[in-house]
Amino acid sequence: MDSRKLDIILEALNQFRIEIPSWGFANTGTRFGKFLQPAAATTTAEKFSDAGQVHALTGICPTIALHVLWDFPEGRKSIPQIQEYSRRFGVQSGSINPNVFQDQEYKHGSFGNPDPSVRSRAFEHTKESIEIARHLGSQDISLWFADGSSYPGTANIRQRKKWFEELLRDAHAQLAANQRLLVEYKPFEPAFYHTDIADWGMALHFARHAGPRAKVLVDTGHHYHSQNIEQIVAWLLSEEMLGGFHFNDRRYADDDLTIGSIDPYQVFRIFHEIVFYEWETGKKPQIAYMIDQSHNLKGKIEETIQTVVIAQQLFAKASLVDHAALSEAQNKCDLIRAESLLQDAFNTDVRPAIQQWRHSKGLPADPLRAFLESGYLDRITKERGARNLSSVSSYA
Repeated sequence: MDSRKLDIILEALNQFRIEIPSWGFANTGTRFGKFLQPAAATTTAEKFSDAGQVHALTGICPTIALHVLWDFPEGRKSIPQIQEYSRRFGVQSGSINPNVFQDQEYKHGSFGNPDPSVRSRAFEHTKESIEIARHLGSQDISLWFADGSSYPGTANIRQRKKWFEELLRDAHAQLAANQRLLVEYKPFEPAFYHTDIADWGMALHFARHAGPRAKVLVDTGHHYHSQNIEQIVAWLLSEEMLGGFHFNDRRYADDDLTIGSIDPYQVFRIFHEIVFYEWETGKKPQIAYMIDQSHNLKGKIEETIQTVVIAQQLFAKASLVDHAALSEAQNKCDLIRAESLLQDAFNTDVRPAIQQWRHSKGLPADPLRAFLESGYLDRITKERGARNLSSVSSYA
């Protein structure tokens, strides 16, 4: 690899950071049951400890996404404990995720529920989540809603839209000057007839209606088959409304598989649109790169490291596209040349350059191997195993 390409990759690696989710370290499963792993984290402290291992070995995961219902057992009273975990394990609180879908009263929705008392409860929980984020210095509050209906005629779709507009605007009014609302979308599940925020256009509408510090969150698993996600990313960039990602991969729908396990070229194309936009406009949008995966079968820490390593490789590859040459080829309608520029970058082996970057940072050349040889997994398997394998609770 020539020195110019190496310099480009090293510069890209220096700026790339990706957030890992606390729930990725816990026992998860499907709607049919929870699959238990002896080394899974069952407390917030254990999640922070595992996240600290990932960051120590990769150097690019300084924050952990937290779920209010699962990681703050006492709500705001848990804040000092979370702050202590950050100091102890070397990772900071990242995006704060309210939970307005798990409790029984959300059976017919949260912000879109016909019962005003349920809507009020959902808003108060969101308001508390924003306050928690403010105390922890977290910028982003990530909002995903399971709201919708499963049968025609059972919900007033227009009225629910109005309720969402009102409550998202009220939530935006609670933000501090440095905070953002990230509005996520999903076409189906658990609502199978209509979902209140079903696609990026609906999320864009709600974000704009909420206020200037609301943006759209793109989960790469939340799309129909063959949907052109990088086009959505390009449009949101053009509208200056792209706030962040929940990265995963999928074979069918929201499978939450390891990044790049099914279609690494898609993730590359998404990263390319972002890097190309930055080159073309001179703007550097504030994009939160986050992972949203539930590791049901693979080892949880191992798959998280694997995901982070692949994401780093794909971002480095995207940085290698010659954008001046690409722009010229596009303007000349030189299709072969334009496509080849992407393919050549994607096919570049960036691993030696990444290993060089890791060496310069005092990081292991192979983070996954270093983890497996560290003894950490053996230790937590012994410490947590009996407790985990005795658990029979179902997956919520």
